[in-house]
Amino acid sequence: MRRLLSSLFLCVPLMAGAQDFTTFKGHGGPIMSLDVTQQGTLVSGSFDNTVATWTDGTAHWLDGHDAAVTAITTSPSLGILSGGDDFRVLHWRDDGQPPIVLATHQGKISAIAVAPQGALVATASWDGSIQLHSFGDAQAKEPQTLVGHRSNVTDVAFAPNGTLFSASSDGTVRIWEQGADGLSSRVIANQGFGINRIVVTDTWLAYGALDGATRVIHPVTGEDIADFTLDRRPILSMAHHPQTAQLAIGDGEGYLMMIDTARWQIARDFRAMRQGPVWALAFSTDGAIIHAGGIDDVIYAWPVALLNTYDPAGGDTRSFLRDAETMSNGERQFMRKCSICHSLEPGPSRRAGPTLHGVFGRKAGTVPDYRYSALLSGAPIIWDEDTIDALFKQGPDNYIPGSKMPMQVIAKASDRRDLINFMRNAPKKD
Repeated sequence: MRRLLSSLFLCVPLMAGAQDFTTFKGHGGPIMSLDVTQQGTLVSGSFDNTVATWTDGTAHWLDGHDAAVTAITTSPSLGILSGGDDFRVLHWRDDGQPPIVLATHQGKISAIAVAPQGALVATASWDGSIQLHSFGDAQAKEPQTLVGHRSNVTDVAFAPNGTLFSASSDGTVRIWEQGADGLSSRVIANQGFGINRIVVTDTWLAYGALDGATRVIHPVTGEDIADFTLDRRPILSMAHHPQTAQLAIGDGEGYLMMIDTARWQIARDFRAMRQGPVWALAFSTDGAIIHAGGIDDVIYAWPVALLNTYDPAGGDTRSFLRDAETMSNGERQFMRKCSICHSLEPGPSRRAGPTLHGVFGRKAGTVPDYRYSALLSGAPIIWDEDTIDALFKQGPDNYIPGSKMPMQVIAKASDRRDLINFMRNAPKKD
């Protein structure tokens, strides 16, 4: 097999419908997942626990998850499916009713895939399992659980012919085949390092791994087809547009590589993000636009044909990405431990946690219009220097067992004191 070098760029004509560079603003945290419906509606999932559908740049919010939304899949027959760090997969209906809980795993949801005919949904989790859910049966069936990987299942995908494939942190890609005793799997690729994402057709499968490997293999035999591994790592996102033979690949260093799958050559290699990873990718319905999300709370959309003409997006105005040397110790602690979820400004926020404006003297679980867990809503805690110090000394999971707050410990008493002083005295907008 020959390594395809990054210097092999193609000149692809501007596709019909190409637009200018566009941003979608409204989320309160990093963008973790993206998809585009058959009708062209962009759907996003964020660290702020919400799903958004975008119409003319305006978001319609779908609130139902209790943690970051890490997987989004849309289907013409089923609508929107979302999975999160709350271990659940939600099925959003068009009737405006609350979502249905389609799946509950024992770990974070990493991926959701819908079979070509829309009658089968596969959900993948960090618990090491895949669940298969059937639709359209006269009687509802219990999901079928598939176990074969030795670690987190990181991605699942159906080929156009309906064959299921999966990837894992154990470094393997598996094909699931029907036998006399039901579905069983066999390994078709063993990378050695964890595999994060796969894209599959009837004739090829592409995967991206933690060590930066970006490879294309035959989906049944595992035979090598192409290798696009560059000196960057890890690969975090992939998107495929079959009609225009485009494969988009995002990595941890903010690069976006576009592969021409008709010729198996690199069409473009673009520094998309100024800072941070490319966690999510999705093509527009015509393939002319590529949407990307990462550590910023903004979705970026570029015309594919003009990718290499743009400067990297984002990163320069986000407070949590500022140089730590420009901040006081208290501000550094806040940016590292709190700012991704909380704001110090008043009013409602789309961040994952409630505003900390006026937190001193406030009873826990009482910010209006924030969806607290039942545990925190009833907690007899008044936030002050002592309780905030104890929260970070012990960690939220010890101080409030069962809280959905992420594990955060600040070991040094001086760091906790500086954080508390910064929170009390930081300038706030009224």
